[in-house]
Amino acid sequence: MTLKSGSFRNWIPTLAAMVLLAPLGAFAEPVNVNTADAGALAKALNGVGPAKAKAIVAYRDKNGPFKSVDQLTMVEGITQKLIDKNRADIKLGAEGGAPAKPGAAPAPAVAKPAKPTT
Repeated sequence: MTLKSGSFRNWIPTLAAMVLLAPLGAFAEPVNVNTADAGALAKALNGVGPAKAKAIVAYRDKNGPFKSVDQLTMVEGITQKLIDKNRADIKLGAEGGAPAKPGAAPAPAVAKPAKPTT
């Protein structure tokens, strides 16, 4: 296959757009589904738009915080496949800790050691 003169130049804008836009979804910030608003959820989770994000917030407001990532399947429109696709970006605990494993309880808070008195 040979390229006609100038044909590569026709692909440059398309190629540039692909290179610039592709990483946007790959570097999403993890989101805490127990504290984030609908806008943050829709932005951070692949396949979650405004309607699903609002449903997540409404479920959380009615039923309390999510205890496991897989509990998100209780939200209408959220499937296990969608959760699995976003698992690395879904946080449950405070301060954006590691993603919760299915059925895992949140890590207990650890107290700082007291300063020794002299």
